[in-house]
Amino acid sequence: MTLINWFAISAIAMSTVLVHAGPGAHGPNGEHLDGSASRDAGALIRLADGSVNIPKLAQRRMGIQTLVGTESMAARTVELPARVIVDPNASGRIQTAHGGRIEPGPQGLPVLGQRVKKGEVLAYVHHHSEPYALGNQQALFAEIKAQRLTAERKAQRLLSLEGTVPRKDIDAAQAEAQSLISKEKSIGESLTTREALTAPVAGVISKLDLTAGQIVDPKDVLIEVIDPARMMVEATTADAAISFSVNAASLQGMDGIALKFLGGAKSYREGLLSMSFSLKSNNPQSPLPVAVGQPVTVIAQLPQQIKGIVLPAQALSKSASNESIVWVKLSAERYLQQPVQYQTLNATQIVVTHGLSPNSRVVVQAAAFISQIR
Repeated sequence: MTLINWFAISAIAMSTVLVHAGPGAHGPNGEHLDGSASRDAGALIRLADGSVNIPKLAQRRMGIQTLVGTESMAARTVELPARVIVDPNASGRIQTAHGGRIEPGPQGLPVLGQRVKKGEVLAYVHHHSEPYALGNQQALFAEIKAQRLTAERKAQRLLSLEGTVPRKDIDAAQAEAQSLISKEKSIGESLTTREALTAPVAGVISKLDLTAGQIVDPKDVLIEVIDPARMMVEATTADAAISFSVNAASLQGMDGIALKFLGGAKSYREGLLSMSFSLKSNNPQSPLPVAVGQPVTVIAQLPQQIKGIVLPAQALSKSASNESIVWVKLSAERYLQQPVQYQTLNATQIVVTHGLSPNSRVVVQAAAFISQIR
């Protein structure tokens, strides 16, 4: 047998093995050697064992990046339901003291989102007395007006007789006339008075219930003003130990926001303890991306330590059965999903505590894209 014939026979035998490889057969690199795998070699596809084959070109298009996970100690954390609230030192409500009819302010009626200055007049409330009380005021006004006219004439007559009339009588008449002038002015203003609604703090109007001609009562909250740069978060927990053992905190899924623990309540309210945090943007030039009343999740770090692998939060994704997984790179083009148990460390990181071996190469970017491959 010549050397050329021997190579030809070997090539035919190799092709026969590849075409007729049994189901589940694997090559030296773990690749499938059954008929379907050989036909899909180099394709973007999920294989029978749940792994995914991604060619190099597709990896670059998807922006896949990996990181070798190392085991370390991290703070134990707990997730607390919370909501954004106003800072009582940087917010205020506007209510009327006596009620009445709404009238526009110097610049018209305000609108939601309008920025205002402290002390700025936003609207007026024109007071209305009951008909009987109004009649009494008008009668009293007319009576005092008549008395004032009489007192002024008396003071002028006595002043014309100066030298023959004691000075004390002239002074008494002038004082009586001046007193009646003040009373008349006060009662006259009360008949047409209106209350100015002014901004209690500088900020933005977050709530508004005003219409020209609207009749309002003293208990009605007409306007709320808040400072959007100064807000707080109120979290709740049923564990009293957490309320005094928080070392640090952050908002889940909100990078760029710093939380400062202010303190926790010492009495239960509906079975829960409240905890207060101040909000601050890491960039003073950018506003806080939250609104009053918005539900959020506070990640509170506790003094206890746990062992695990710290990864970026975007390394985590969901399987078809809604199980938390990460993707591990097995070879140049093959990735395998790995179910894990984890806890959230902060707004951008998680700690995998079970299911992942140290030194595994984990996908930390575009993991959600890999999960969509079928």
